[in-house]
Amino acid sequence: MSLVARRLEELGVKLSHQAAPVANYVGFTRVGALLFISGQLPFGPDGHISPTHVGKLGPHSSIELASEAARLCAINLLAQVQAAVGDLDRVVQVVRLGGSFNVETSFDDLSQAMNGASDLMAAAFGERGRHARTAVGVAHLPLNALAEIEARFEIGDGRKHARGRAADRPSRSA
Repeated sequence: MSLVARRLEELGVKLSHQAAPVANYVGFTRVGALLFISGQLPFGPDGHISPTHVGKLGPHSSIELASEAARLCAINLLAQVQAAVGDLDRVVQVVRLGGSFNVETSFDDLSQAMNGASDLMAAAFGERGRHARTAVGVAHLPLNALAEIEARFEIGDGRKHARGRAADRPSRSA
């Protein structure tokens, strides 16, 4: 079992089949070592979005609920990566996450909500999971979902890289 698969199992995360595109696009595309994953919605393991993950975030909305939606999006991102490259250990680096959240007029906790996705990447990939990111509020998302997240990953050829070995060691806090 790969290192990342073992970490996901320890976190209780099971990757479903990747979501099929619902319009004229592909779920992922690769250019050289970069893998681009199309925006993923918070589909659960049953392939549906829970009623708690639809609607708009407002000033009094739960950060936990928004973060949970972002985490589900991240799980679906990983399912796309697995479909694209097979072994998640081939991920050299999570390069960037871009999060969009369905908001009424304002929701000031977008950064904390986005941590639902960022924390999963860090837990799954260690230092290789640390990434650049954006989190923005938008007027509407497909299927009225609370969140949609897209990503970019650097993919290696499957051999151990010096960067990957060092990145798997626990980091020291300053």
